[in-house]
Amino acid sequence: VQLQASGGGLVQAGGSLRLSCAASGRTFSSYDMGWFRQAPGKEREFVANIRWSGSTTYYADSVKGRFTISRDNDKNMVYLQMSSLEPEDTAVYYCAAGRGVIRYWSPSGYAYWGQGTQVTVSS
Repeated sequence: VQLQASGGGLVQAGGSLRLSCAASGRTFSSYDMGWFRQAPGKEREFVANIRWSGSTTYYADSVKGRFTISRDNDKNMVYLQMSSLEPEDTAVYYCAAGRGVIRYWSPSGYAYWGQGTQVTVSS
């Protein structure tokens, strides 16, 4: 699976952005998908996960209620709708794919990664 993240940019605090992740391959619908982010000088951290069927989602406490993960298996796409953005959300955002991910909060649970897209939130 090859992943291509897009949709990042510069936004003011309180604003919104939608990130997209395009996946190649005919087996996309069998992969659990995750979004992670990494700020300068910090470790990569979990943001959200969606199961292969789209029926179950998980969120980091820091984004719960503000971010929504979704997927379209017909289009091989996964999205991260981000609202009420805060300067603390500034980071490079990565999409990731894995099969049967158990530790969805851990980067080690995902076998494939996109290249990342920069999100910058100004105060």
